[in-house]
Parts: sequence; C-alpha cells; structure tokens
Amino acid sequence: MSVTQNTQIRQDPNSIDLGKLLGILLDNRWNIITVTFIFAVLGIAYSLLATPIYKADTLIQVEEKSTGMPALGDMGELFASESSASTEIEIIKSRMILGKTVDKLNLTTVIEPQNLPLIGKGLARLQSDTPLLIVERFEVPNDIDEPVFTLIAVDVEAGKYNLLDKNDKLLLNGEVGKLAQKNGYDLFISKLDTQSGQKFNITKRSRLDAIQWLQQNLVVSERGKQTGILQLSFTGESRMEIEAILNDISQNYFLQNVARNSAEAENSLDFLRKHLPDVKSQLTISEDLLNKFRQENESIDLGLEAKSTLDVMVTIEAQLNELTFKESEISQRFTKEHPAYVALLDKRKTLLSERERLNQQIQKLPKTQREVLRLTRDVEVNQQIYVQLLNKVQELNIVKASTVGNVRILDEAQSYTKAVKPKKVLVVVLSTMLGGMLAIAIAFVRAAFHRGVENPDEIEAIGLPVYASVPMSDWQIELEKKQKSKHKIGVEDTLLAVSNPADLSIEALRSLRTSLHFAMMEAKNNILMISGPSPGIGKSFVSANMAAVVAKAGQKVLVIDADMRKGRMERQMAVDPKPGLSTYLSGRATIENLIKQPGVENLEFIGRGEVPPNPSELLMHPRFKELMDWASENYDLVIVDTPPILAVTDPAIVGAHAGTSLLVGRFGQNAVKEIEITKQRFEQNGIEIKGFILNAVVRKASSYYGGNYGYYNYEYKSK
Repeated sequence: MSVTQNTQIRQDPNSIDLGKLLGILLDNRWNIITVTFIFAVLGIAYSLLATPIYKADTLIQVEEKSTGMPALGDMGELFASESSASTEIEIIKSRMILGKTVDKLNLTTVIEPQNLPLIGKGLARLQSDTPLLIVERFEVPNDIDEPVFTLIAVDVEAGKYNLLDKNDKLLLNGEVGKLAQKNGYDLFISKLDTQSGQKFNITKRSRLDAIQWLQQNLVVSERGKQTGILQLSFTGESRMEIEAILNDISQNYFLQNVARNSAEAENSLDFLRKHLPDVKSQLTISEDLLNKFRQENESIDLGLEAKSTLDVMVTIEAQLNELTFKESEISQRFTKEHPAYVALLDKRKTLLSERERLNQQIQKLPKTQREVLRLTRDVEVNQQIYVQLLNKVQELNIVKASTVGNVRILDEAQSYTKAVKPKKVLVVVLSTMLGGMLAIAIAFVRAAFHRGVENPDEIEAIGLPVYASVPMSDWQIELEKKQKSKHKIGVEDTLLAVSNPADLSIEALRSLRTSLHFAMMEAKNNILMISGPSPGIGKSFVSANMAAVVAKAGQKVLVIDADMRKGRMERQMAVDPKPGLSTYLSGRATIENLIKQPGVENLEFIGRGEVPPNPSELLMHPRFKELMDWASENYDLVIVDTPPILAVTDPAIVGAHAGTSLLVGRFGQNAVKEIEITKQRFEQNGIEIKGFILNAVVRKASSYYGGNYGYYNYEYKSK
C-alpha cells in the first residue's frame, strides 16, 4: 500500500477517531467532574428530602368452587359457582368494594401540613417535627366549587382551631374532640398534635375521586399461575393508613362474596315461602271435598285397579311438581337452549303424555269411583307437594346457614419496615450517572458544533500555508491585566518580547521571522501588512511583538497602526497615539512628527491618531502612498496593522501598497469558512495572501490524541 493511500485512510471522514474523543473528554474533564458532582449532590438531597413511600400487602385465597352442604347432593351442586382470578380482581377494584372503604375511612378528606415549597416536608421529617391532624368527619355544602380550606391551630394546649376558606374567610371555630357545625360545615377533629400557629391544607374531594385514587395505588395480582391466591398491595406515605385501607378492602370483598353465594338460596327461599300458604289452603280444600263426598256416598272404597292407577297418578304429579321447582331454579342459570334445560323439558313432555293416558283409563271406571279417585288424587298430590315444599325450605335454610363463600383471607395487611420509594442508593447512582452522561454529551455536542480552527492542516487544505502557530501565553494575560491598571507603565510591562523574551509565543514569532525572510525576498517592497477576518484575534499582539523580535535582530523596523477605528496598539507600545496616522493623512502633521520611540532599540511606531469620520477615504489619499514609500526607503521592515477585512474595506486599500500580506486567526475562534472568505476577499481586490498565523494556540488533549502536532518548551533560564 502506498503512502498516499495510507494518508487517505487516516483522513477518512467516516472513521471514528477514538483518540480525539478521548482528548475531548480530557479537555472538558473539569466540566464533567463539576456537573457529575452537582447531579450527585442533587441525588443525595432528593434521597434525604423525598417523602418515603411504604408498601403493605395481604393475601386472599379464591377457591374454585364453593358449596353449601355436601350432604345435600343436588341442592349443593345447584349453588356451586366457578371462580376466575381475573374476575375476582375486577370485583376487588370495583366502586362497590372501594366505595365502602372510602366511606368508612373518610378518604374524601385530604390533609397536608403547610411547609416550605419542595424541601419543607423533607426537612420537617428529618427534624422529627411532622405535624399530626386526624379528621374523623368533614362535611361541606354541595355548592362549593373549589373545596380547599386552611386549618390553623390557634391554641394546641386548649385544642382550639380555626377553619378558613381559600379567601382566608373564617368559617368555623372549633375544639378538638367536639363537633363544630355552622352554615352547612361539619368538622370533627379527634387529634391535633403540632405547635400553635401551624397551618394545614384541607381538601374535600369527591367520592369518585377518592375511589380512583384507591384504584391507582391498589395493585391486585395472582401469585403463580391458576393458584387462586390473590395478593393485594397498596402504597402510601403512612404505614398505619395503608394497613387500614387494605384490611378494610379485603374484609369488604370477603363479606360481599359470602352474600353473593347465599343470594341464590335466599331467592329460592322467598319463592317457596310465598307458595306454601297457597299449597296448604289447596290441600285443605281437597281434603274437605273428599270427606264431604264420602259422607254423602257412605264411604266408598276404591277397587284394586283404581287404587293402582291412583298411585301412578300421584307419582306422576309429584314428578311434575319436582320438575317445576327445578325449572324455576335452572332458569336462573341457563337458557332454554342449554342441554340441561332441554332434557328437563323432554322429561316433562313424557310425564304429561303418561298422565293423559291414565286420565283416559280413568274415564272407563264407574262415575262414583271416578269421582272418588279424582278427589283422593287431589288430596294426595297436594299433600305430597306441601311436604315436598317443607323439605325444600328446610334444605335451603341449611344451605344458607352453611354458606361460607369461596374466599378466605390468608394474611392480614402488614406494611414493610423499609420504604419502597425512593431507593436511595439507586437514586444517587442513577443521578450521578445521568450527570456524567449529560456532561459528556454536552462536551461532544459542543465539539461537534464548534467550528473554530484547531488544526493547521485545515487551513492548509484551502491553499493557505501556515507560517507559525503562536501558543497562548500566560505571561501575556498578566500583561493585559497591567494595561488595564491606571498607573503609568512602560514597554517592559506591555510588550511580551521585552518582558519575557524566552516565552513560547516569542519563540514562535522568531520562527515566523525566519519564514518571512524567505517569503519577502521576491516581494516588491519591504512592507508587511497584517490583517484578519474578525476583531479580537490578536493582530496587534502579533504585529507589535514580531516587530520587537525583528528589531532585536538588528533590523530597523517601523510599526504603523492603520486601524484608525478601534486601534489600541499604543497601549502595547506604551506611547501616546497622537499625533498619528489620521493626523498626517488629514494634512495636519509631518512624517517626522509622527514617529514615536517605544523604548526598544531599532523599533519605531506610528499610532492611529484621532478617530476620523472617514478612515477609508483618508487611506486612499496620495499622502498614504507617500508615507509608505518613505517608510520603505528608511526602514528594513515596515509592519502595518489593519482592521479585519470582513468588517471594513481598509485592509484592501493598505494591501495594494504592501509587498507581503499575512492573515492572523485565533485558535478555536475563527472558522475555516471564515478564513477562506477572507482570503477570497483579498484576492478579489488583487492582493495575494502569502500565509497564515494561527494565534493563541492552546495545548488540547483532543489535538494531542487526535494526531495533531503541538509545540515544545525548550528554553533555559539564566542566573
């Protein structure tokens, strides 16, 4: 594989540079540590201040079948009922069951002590100073739109309190242990344990809202598969309250289950009790008719054939009556298309046809015997029906008394000693991880959207050679602080090349001096223009210190501050900017009056002068060309510092007189596109940019691990 192919592989934009990613993390390590620490502290604070949520549970067994008395046989099977876990779960969570709990425990009244927002409740709990208010009864008028009230403990020792509405209007004056009533408001408080002046928020919610609150916090599930064991669990802030709620729910469910299983027997009993008087009166009438007929006909006995027919008729009638009872009971469970119902109807049809046959046979008997047979049959049939009804009533009474339901409470409600929420360790770990991931994500996002140049290769890719990379100097930062002070300072306190000539930034400018020597050999003159794309990138710093470096090498250098708008180079040179360039161009001073001596051998300076209203027009005046020609003849090197080209057109005017032009850009601030547009702007004006100076380079781990070259410290310290 060739070297060119290797280079192309290294520069593949689709590849992931793990070294650069590691460098980004190292560059942002303090931000990552700070954000992670903040999130960890927030997690710890939340774990300590968050209200603990406790959990209580209970176990209920739902049997597959529930029978009354096994000894009853068919009667017991009649009242058997299949049970389904999913059906029972929905019954438990129904309004029928939960509504009774809401009414008994007064869950429509919500009490909350007034504390500081967010952290007040947690602080009160940590200080073991949680106020206690128990309201047994609270009724408000139905026309209240927002039933939100405030209760103030006026005198705790005397048990006195005031009840206010949302507008702080007094509604009630009450005392603990006594019912307070006024204007439709009823309030009974059984316990008030707090300090005088403590306020409570009391909200009266609707019964439906309280039931929905129970449904949201109640969890009912079957333990195992088809075991019939239901586990009821409830979560809340008070362990005593959630235990009371669960116990009441399980008890209500148990009682309704027993009542449901005994309901069918009760319905059958009601039916039989209603018919007993009618059957008894019918039996009495039949007996009276039979006795009367016998007295009138002197006690006629039946023959053997008639007696056997009578027995068969009575048996058939008894079976028909039995089918009638069974039909009334089976119709409550099945439709007429059910096989059991169809079989019952077929049996009745057979018995009716047999009874009809016997009736035809009886018609052949003598009239007297027929009448006796009819009356005797009525008596025996009614007597058998009456006895059968009495037996059924006794059996149903036994079934009802022995009904225990198919539900059994296995475990009473008991709450866990430790809170289930919040899980303190997990909260702290997750919050710390979230903070770390968020900080890392922010670092990567900032790096992705950061367009500032950090690699000289990016600049050279647009056809602009990089002559020097000037490192960021901590010494220069201190000098800038001195410049802002009010006391008088000299050039040794403002110019880095004078105050600390061994600084890495000055070493980089010495390297630039060597590069410029060869770059200006073929230039039309010895004038060097320095510009850039935007303000605040360090053009004046590079111009002044490079001039000092060249001057120390024995060459005579002139520095001209051509930024007549916002130039501040006189601060670094520690001289007065007036008179300056604008003064000369406006014809109010000669060249000799402009020259300032900053205190460095072979280095002279021309300031910007007063700020003119028309800097561009002054630069186009012939006097500026005269100044450039004079400076080129009298100095070995002329450095002209100009404003940014993307802001004003002044550099294009100055560049026409300069033999060499350089651009300055700041590390991490100027984008490649911005530098490319700057280069194109000069080229449109016929000015060739020789090279680029990357200023204020910061040694970053992302650049180091990403494969970019940096700079090295190789200096000595004199005694």
